[in-house]
Amino acid sequence: MTDQLLDLACGLLLLTAVGVLWRRELSALITLLTVQGAALTCIAVLLAVEHRHAETLFVAAVVGILKIGVLPWLLRRVLARIPEARETAPLVNIAASMLAAAALTLLAYTAARPLVDLAPSPTARAAPVGFAVVLIGFFLAATRRRAVSQIVGVLLVDNGIAAVAFLATGGVPLVVELGVSADLLLAVLVLQVLTTRLRAVFGGTDLDDLRELHD
Repeated sequence: MTDQLLDLACGLLLLTAVGVLWRRELSALITLLTVQGAALTCIAVLLAVEHRHAETLFVAAVVGILKIGVLPWLLRRVLARIPEARETAPLVNIAASMLAAAALTLLAYTAARPLVDLAPSPTARAAPVGFAVVLIGFFLAATRRRAVSQIVGVLLVDNGIAAVAFLATGGVPLVVELGVSADLLLAVLVLQVLTTRLRAVFGGTDLDDLRELHD
């Protein structure tokens, strides 16, 4: 039963990453990121219960608070200051993005094959999902123009790395997770301040428009 729930949570983790590439509305990206945070929390909880690790269970609680509550709330505060709440012209269209997601997922499973062969457990077999989310996050950050979309890509990368750490090791030390989460909180807070300043000075947050102003 635990293995089935773990597979379901990993499937949701990957599905939300693909969904982020599919949707252009910034509010939808934040909602999908919140659902992905819930899936990552479920993975941590399932591993904590299976291995009976109290520390991993506490880490899962911290991950849930940050990924489901704090980070989405901060991103929505940033979004409230941006009237252009849609990614109007990404560098890669939706159809090409879906093909890229499929190719990146295949690449992730191919690259993680030695890890799966080394430890053919149910958790290790699910680890390639985390690699796929990392690659999709990098792709999102590289192909979107809005600052909020790009920070969502960075958060996808962090979720993928956390998923790989949980699945490959059965949990990560609390101090490591707190350190990474603190860095992400700082990044989102900086984004909030920066977005407010960009709107006040330049009237928009499209990075290509700002680059044209520089030129």
